[in-house]
Parts: sequence; structure tokens; C-alpha cells
Amino acid sequence: MNSLPILPTISTTFIVLSGITVAIGWWQIKQKKIEAHKKTMFMASLFALIFFIIYASRTIFIGNTSFGGPDNIKIYYTVFLVFHITLATIGAVLGVISLITGYKNNLSLHRRLGPITSIVWFFTSITGVAVYLLLYVFYRGGETTSMIKAILGF
Repeated sequence: MNSLPILPTISTTFIVLSGITVAIGWWQIKQKKIEAHKKTMFMASLFALIFFIIYASRTIFIGNTSFGGPDNIKIYYTVFLVFHITLATIGAVLGVISLITGYKNNLSLHRRLGPITSIVWFFTSITGVAVYLLLYVFYRGGETTSMIKAILGF
């Protein structure tokens, strides 16, 4: 039995926590629990930031794991991964804007942007878990190379 890699497992846990707290925050604002909503959405962003710090550190120093599944589905995995990365990037930008507009009481923009941000973030969380499952659970991960090694050739 193979054990799961610790850093990807921890970082994926934080992205799941972020998605769950976004859902809770959305429910809270529908209930007009504004202060609870603010605290919950702050926690959601903190969970996302912790994910990003772990992911970026791992990418730079340890590396990313290539897809180790069958060659005939690698193209589908790659397209799915690009979709996930695009969603994550858009979700992160929308998340920062949503936080800023909320904290600055620009509520007209915040109310329009918040639901869109939440939906994008839900899909980011779900596709992030799918990428994790494809890399480490369903298939054995491929080669791992750090960005430093890839760039500098060490």
C-alpha cells in the first residue's frame, strides 16, 4: 500500500476547507449575519492563502508531480489541469477584489461580484481535489522536478 504524499494532502485539505467556508459564508450572508459572514470569508481567504503558500513553496523547492496515469488519458488530464489552473487564477483575483470591496463597504460591487466569485471558487476547489485524486490516489504520480532544478539544471 502506498502512502499519500504529505504536502499535497495538506494543501488540498486547505483548499477544501476554503471551499467549505465560502459556502458557509454565502449561507450566512443570505441569513443577514453580516459579522459572521465577514469572519467566515476571512477564514476562507486564510485557508486559500495557506494552500497557496504550501503549493508555491513545494513547486519551487520540491517540484510538481507529472501525471503518472495511462498515456491514452494524459491529454484529458492536461486539458483538465489547464482548466483548473485558469479557474484558480480567476478565482484568486476575484477573491481579492471581493475581499477588498467587502472591507471597503463598496457593497454594490461586492454583492454583484460575491456570488460569481463563490461559484468560481467552488469549481476551483472541486477541480483541485480531482487533480489531487488523479495525481496521487487513482494513479501513481509521475516524475517530480523542482522549478529550481528545471530552470537552473541542477
